[in-house]
Amino acid sequence: MTLRIPDDLAPSIRAAAAEAGMSVNAYVVRAARRAATLDAARQLAALGLGDDLAGEGDTL
Repeated sequence: MTLRIPDDLAPSIRAAAAEAGMSVNAYVVRAARRAATLDAARQLAALGLGDDLAGEGDTL
């Protein structure tokens, strides 16, 4: 997969990855995973399933 990062955003991503002690790839993968998890949680909440899943591990 090729990801095109705007030139003005790339330096801050590189700096944040370095600060976190991660490669840029690992940092971007972590950010994508977090975004996907939040999107899924929002979809479940919109369906009213958030309360049904409470206590089943991580909270939404």
